[in-house]
Amino acid sequence: MRVSYDRHTDTVVVELRAGVAVAESDEGGPGVVFDWDAEGNLVSIEILDASRRVSGPDVVDMVVTS
Repeated sequence: MRVSYDRHTDTVVVELRAGVAVAESDEGGPGVVFDWDAEGNLVSIEILDASRRVSGPDVVDMVVTS
């Protein structure tokens, strides 16, 4: 999984499956886009206007538990 922030477009992208082509995109809510592959698997999540929707879009604090 990869999380990136583009300051120029003010977009956060959470890439769940690297290298997989996006076949379809759906707006899940205002400013949130879900990208799907041809088999219907979630590939990535995009947050538009991230600086208005996410606290500290350029900082990622990740917690992994087993």
